Amino acid sequence: DSGDSVSELREWRPVIYRKCTDTLWLFLFFLFWTCLMFITGYAVMAGAAARLVLGYDSFGNICGRKNTPVKGAPLSGQDMTSKKYVFFLNPCSLETQSLKISSLSLCVSSCPQEQLNSLEDLQSFARNNGSWLCIYNLNISSYTLNPKAAELCPTLPVPPSKSFPLFNRCVPQNPECYSKYASVLINMVNEMDVFHRILSGILAGRDTVIGLSVLALAFSFILVLVFRFIRTLLVHTLIALVVFGLLFVSGVLWWLYYDYRNDPSTELETEKENVKFLLGYAIFSTIVTVVLLSLILVLRKKLQFTVQLFRIVGKIIGRIPFLLFQPLWTFLMLIVFWVFWVAVLLSLGTAGTAQTTSGGQVEYRALSGISYMAWYHFVGLIWTSEFILACQHMTIAGAVVICYFNRNKNSPPPHPVLSSISVLFCYHLGTAVKGSFLITILRIPRIVLLYLYNILKQKESACAKCPFKCCFCWFWCQENCLRYFNQHAYTATAINGTNFCTSAKDAVLILTKNSAKLASISCFGDFILFLGKVFVVCFTVFGGLMAFNYHRELQAWVVPLLLVGFFAYLMSHSFLSVFEVTADAMFLCFAIDMETNDGSDEKPYFVDQELLTFVSQSNKLTEGQKHRSMRPFQDNEDGTELQPM
Repeated sequence: DSGDSVSELREWRPVIYRKCTDTLWLFLFFLFWTCLMFITGYAVMAGAAARLVLGYDSFGNICGRKNTPVKGAPLSGQDMTSKKYVFFLNPCSLETQSLKISSLSLCVSSCPQEQLNSLEDLQSFARNNGSWLCIYNLNISSYTLNPKAAELCPTLPVPPSKSFPLFNRCVPQNPECYSKYASVLINMVNEMDVFHRILSGILAGRDTVIGLSVLALAFSFILVLVFRFIRTLLVHTLIALVVFGLLFVSGVLWWLYYDYRNDPSTELETEKENVKFLLGYAIFSTIVTVVLLSLILVLRKKLQFTVQLFRIVGKIIGRIPFLLFQPLWTFLMLIVFWVFWVAVLLSLGTAGTAQTTSGGQVEYRALSGISYMAWYHFVGLIWTSEFILACQHMTIAGAVVICYFNRNKNSPPPHPVLSSISVLFCYHLGTAVKGSFLITILRIPRIVLLYLYNILKQKESACAKCPFKCCFCWFWCQENCLRYFNQHAYTATAINGTNFCTSAKDAVLILTKNSAKLASISCFGDFILFLGKVFVVCFTVFGGLMAFNYHRELQAWVVPLLLVGFFAYLMSHSFLSVFEVTADAMFLCFAIDMETNDGSDEKPYFVDQELLTFVSQSNKLTEGQKHRSMRPFQDNEDGTELQPM
């Protein structure tokens, strides 16, 4: 009896170990998100993103919205819903000190379109337009009667002004006042750190960013339909569009760079940053165009082979039609999380305490420790996004595994997607957390190195920059290799139900033994899918270039454009990953099927005859199958066998 107990304990040991490790990783992820929610609550309580783009007066009131009173400031807490513009009482003699403008500012409903020469003109303008240009506690009828009206009203004469389109400021139109006002505003914006300039650019172009994201979503959905019902003509059309998009976007980037560089009005730091970013984008786009065009030229003879591959993948997806809707749910989850992340980031960027000064005015002072919270928040973006994508991968791989290892191909199992989701949430969430955490660990050093590289770049230390570039490339290669093995580890987990490390070891060994057979099959299919992602990014970025180019003033629009390109790639990757994951899972199941079965009556193959014929013809496996070992594949020293669940 004791021997049986020991034997049973040995059999249950891997299961107990997997449960403990998965529970530990889930607890760590839960603890990480608990801290993230504390940061979110702090950012919501201490931040005010509206101050960044709407502007506020000298008494702590944000223009264009209702406000809460500030202790010690009697003129705070007013309803400024109808007063959307910031007006300075002395616009012709502005001075700045520590990013603060010395002149008093008010929220007004409209800017004076004509010059106002006297207090009577101010009184008439207030009565006719409903816009009070004097301190709030001064009644309109007292403009000409109060002896202190000259101190409580703007300096006369008041120059004509128009509302500034980005920051809702009343900008004087008088040439002399405008030059002084613009010089002060330029110095103020240039002294702002890049973080706040980027936030203001995102907020100002939020409608354009949302529209471009919807455009990327539409392109991704169209590509899903193209690959589902793919034909040779569609492949040629896709490649032609990709070539056109690459050449066109590269040309537009170089043209914009030349246009910005030769623009004599480029004075703001944001505009100079636009020029630098455009040069980087143009060089990167040109290099990518040359590389992809070379690969297309080399691999052009395998188009028919790719069409046949996607027909087989489309046949599997046809048995599981709900797989096509899986990226939509993933996309919605990512969008909800990204909106939440950006909202918290904006709140962190504007977190500050309101402090009253002499005269009942209010100043906002930045809080200490915000930068550390922002870095933690950024790690949350990477880890959570990778976790959501890992869950999608395991869901698709699990559904493909269920259908592949079904004996009756004419009668697929009911609800394979729901079955895969239930298995994921009950058993494999820890595996998804661990795989996404490893990707995050490799990506964080790249970001830190990039930050340090930008610091050294300003000091022009060529000797110090070279090691950083080498380390940056090394981490990039490591991350992509780990991502590749993670995908196959998720599939092996769906097959055997083992933990992440055991599944990764199984996948590496089986792929090593069958690399010659499967490499040539999957590589070109992945390349065509990558061209599809490039297609979505190219045309989305082109739309962004046309949209953002019309809003040059005081707007760091190239950074939101980079954000749009990143989101477009993630959207296309999320949608097209259905075909990529299905193909990879299918080939891994095929390799395991060939290892664990021999085609005899006792061990028949699970593989579909069309797939077996396709792989045999592609890699000339007919002779290799005669000499293949009939011994099942053992995955590790514990004797865990790779076999269908």
